[in-house]
Amino acid sequence: MAIVRMLLGIGNTLRSDDGIGNYIASRFHARGWLALNCGTMPENFTAVVRRHHPEILVLVDATELGLDPGEFRIVSEEQIEDVSVGTHNLPLSFLIRYLAESAGQVIFIGIQPGHLGEGEGISPDVKTGAEQLITLLIQNRIREIRSFEGREKCDSQGD
Repeated sequence: MAIVRMLLGIGNTLRSDDGIGNYIASRFHARGWLALNCGTMPENFTAVVRRHHPEILVLVDATELGLDPGEFRIVSEEQIEDVSVGTHNLPLSFLIRYLAESAGQVIFIGIQPGHLGEGEGISPDVKTGAEQLITLLIQNRIREIRSFEGREKCDSQGD
């Protein structure tokens, strides 16, 4: 069966919740999808993306969204540098622009981490959010994922 969708899990498993993208990639199995655990260097996987030309390319990473741990949002390319945790060799916005030539649609999904200090393992709230995201992706319900509209908690306090 042809690969029509790809998921790139990004993160550092030695920094607790920063490894959530890796966790998702390792647990994500669905027909028609190829999931890759990219670690901290997703740029090393560009040849795979270019070879398969997926209809949908989803990148998942821990992202400082100002939400509760485990909540996730689709983040636009323009917002990525403002919310990125920044443990990558290449800015994610640059990577997305480069990969856009090889995929029908590129979607970046950020998951709010709870703890980013040294240590292995994902915190329970973040793991719960990851499982919810995996379910949505497997069920082809990407459109149900909310878009990031700025730091919601900070914005709502002024209302």
